[in-house]
Amino acid sequence: MIENYINRKSTNDTRTRLKDVSSFSGMCPLCTEDCNVLCEIGKSSFRGREVLYPSPEYFGKSTSASNKNYPVDWSDIQIMTDISGAKGIEEDIERIIFPNVDITTKFGGVPLNIPMIIAGMGSTAVAQRNWDGLANGAAISGTILTIGENVCGMDPKTRFANGKVEYSEDLTYRVETFRRLWDGKTGDVVVQTNVEDERFGVDDYALSKLEVNIIEKKWGQGAKAIGGEVRINDLDKAKMLKKRGYIIIPDPEDVNIQKLFKNGVFRSFERHSRVGLPKLNDFVENVEKVREKGAKKVFMKTGGYRPSIVAFTLRCASDAKIDAITFDGAGGGTGMSPIPMMQECSTPTVWLEAQVLECLNILRRHGRHIPDVAMAGGFTDETQIFKSIAMSNFSDRPYIKTVAMARAPLTAVMRTKHFVEMAKKEKLSKSFIESYGDSPEKFLICNDEINHRYGDKVPYEAIGLYTYLMDKIGVGLRQLMAGSRKFRLNELDRNDIASLTDKASKVTNIPLLEDLDKDKMENILLD
Repeated sequence: MIENYINRKSTNDTRTRLKDVSSFSGMCPLCTEDCNVLCEIGKSSFRGREVLYPSPEYFGKSTSASNKNYPVDWSDIQIMTDISGAKGIEEDIERIIFPNVDITTKFGGVPLNIPMIIAGMGSTAVAQRNWDGLANGAAISGTILTIGENVCGMDPKTRFANGKVEYSEDLTYRVETFRRLWDGKTGDVVVQTNVEDERFGVDDYALSKLEVNIIEKKWGQGAKAIGGEVRINDLDKAKMLKKRGYIIIPDPEDVNIQKLFKNGVFRSFERHSRVGLPKLNDFVENVEKVREKGAKKVFMKTGGYRPSIVAFTLRCASDAKIDAITFDGAGGGTGMSPIPMMQECSTPTVWLEAQVLECLNILRRHGRHIPDVAMAGGFTDETQIFKSIAMSNFSDRPYIKTVAMARAPLTAVMRTKHFVEMAKKEKLSKSFIESYGDSPEKFLICNDEINHRYGDKVPYEAIGLYTYLMDKIGVGLRQLMAGSRKFRLNELDRNDIASLTDKASKVTNIPLLEDLDKDKMENILLD
């Protein structure tokens, strides 16, 4: 039986007194009036809507995700290894070694050193707090970093003229930080805009003043499907954001609400933004205008909506000749995504990719424009990247050019930052020091490599991100591909994977392992 987490979740710090909860309600079989344990029902009785979100006290210092057990995930698919020949490289025994695997790719025409991009890191505080590590780490890794929605609108120092952004210190800093170590060739920084950003003219500002190359249009998402994302713990800032047009809950201009806030009854306001009502013709016109304003490329980002909306989204992307699109599967968030939506809403990633691929095959059969595609939603390692790309190649090339990550890169930066700070304070544990050393120069295994390339200009947090992306995921992906005798990403295809469960096979149309190669065995054995 799948465990029922409906009444106890680590994301909102709730528990049940008993472990053997009711399978349908999630409540303890025996609920007592003198129980001191805070289950979700109990905590909701005095904190209400706060329980809908990840614990407010961790906002800005955490990311969150669903812990629901979906019936199919990437572990239901197995990678097939091979010993016959090699594709994408000369068949020379001295050449077919994993360091020679080429994992470079292009996404929307942008060269990448690794098939992984960093998805929209917007106005939520956790992105801002860790920006130097994210931006510099992405730049030296040669990948794309997307500056997410609402950055200008949330920046207290943004200057407006006639309702349009004239200057944003935060957006300027974010772009310039990436470019400080960027080689100008591999990867790039992308500015994402949503309904609020368009109202503020962020597209115009980013293109004309900051000379960004790529604008990404955010489609329908905020914090999942309802446009949340941020908590505000300052009354004056909450008032400012309301005046700028954001939806602030509760109303910071209400005198009684101000009194409750000052008395500590609640400690933060919610800032919500609008998600829009996309229409095909309006979207195509909007994309054309962005190109006329100087965008060299236009990307698109959307969530895991119902199958008909996946089709509608790709119709819009095709008609607008979008360069690249990211589909984000169910489950995670970097801000204040509602827990019920992370758990129970949207399409899980494997299903979503299957739906996307079905739509792309239809477009291809009819000669329509097909944008490059990235899949997002819970990706953390090289095995998932391999499977996602391989699953998308039906004939001569994969539709999926890269995956997008958000929580994992943030975690790499945050953990590096933590251990560097612990080292400075001489508070590293004895076991950590014995295993890895007492200073960043010792425990960051790529520190010497990066110093040789850039001197001492790279923050330790950026080196941590580079190490995670290039030394772990990059090397791991090369090893997996060499094991399948595929030495270029374009060579990965559906024959390189097999389904382990009937459900996975039904969802993906990837054959079960027990059915794989059956038609070849007799000929191999007897011919």
